[in-house]
Amino acid sequence: MSEDPHPRADELDDLTAYELVALMHAEDHNAVAAIAPALEDIALGVELVADRLRAGGRLHYFGAGTSGLVAAMDAAECPDTFGVPADTVQAHIATAPQDEDDRGLGQETARAAHVTPGDVVVGISASGRTPFVIGALEEATARGAATIALSCNSKSRMGRGADIAIAIETGPEVIAGSTRLKAGTVQKLVLNMLSTAAFTRLGHTHRGRMVGVVASNEKLIGRAAKIVADLSGLPLDEARRRLDEAGGDVRAALAAARRA
Repeated sequence: MSEDPHPRADELDDLTAYELVALMHAEDHNAVAAIAPALEDIALGVELVADRLRAGGRLHYFGAGTSGLVAAMDAAECPDTFGVPADTVQAHIATAPQDEDDRGLGQETARAAHVTPGDVVVGISASGRTPFVIGALEEATARGAATIALSCNSKSRMGRGADIAIAIETGPEVIAGSTRLKAGTVQKLVLNMLSTAAFTRLGHTHRGRMVGVVASNEKLIGRAAKIVADLSGLPLDEARRRLDEAGGDVRAALAAARRA
């Protein structure tokens, strides 16, 4: 468990800076490797999310502390990356430390989010026992939504009540209980997989390109133009012109190039 002292805890204060970061780097490698046994469950989660979104549902993340912030990051990146409405992926987080312990607040937050039977709710908690998250999952279940529990504890209370339990056993953190380290890294990686693979299955990417990208600044306009050029075979200047004529819509620019 992440709260247990690390096997080398008594040595940490005497390590050089290099030795300490080398230890952290090795532990990060171990955490990434620990995802492999859960890939089947993650894939089941991807199919569940894709099915619900295809039918018009939404993806909700519920988390507290570091887990909530990681979820908020993933949700915030989806509209610009995949060209989906801002409410397609939503993060509902408890930021105040005392709110993590409030199961009723989790239930209330799920009600306020108007979770429906067509939605998927992902509860994220390193320990798998955060009351706020458990309350949100309970309310989601009562409302008929599909549920996924993401934790770093294979025996978590949270996982037992979910449709799909994704448990990544990351082991003790270098600093005991600091789940912003390995647990936070693993949670970010798994959410990357869930959202990216689901939207890829739904056609929001094409041949590894972000064809749904929202060209909202110079960097993204340049990226969008390069995507059009790569997929159409047009010179970059012509791709930029097509993109401009399409109002920054990569798919429309590609369609126009195919018709030309």
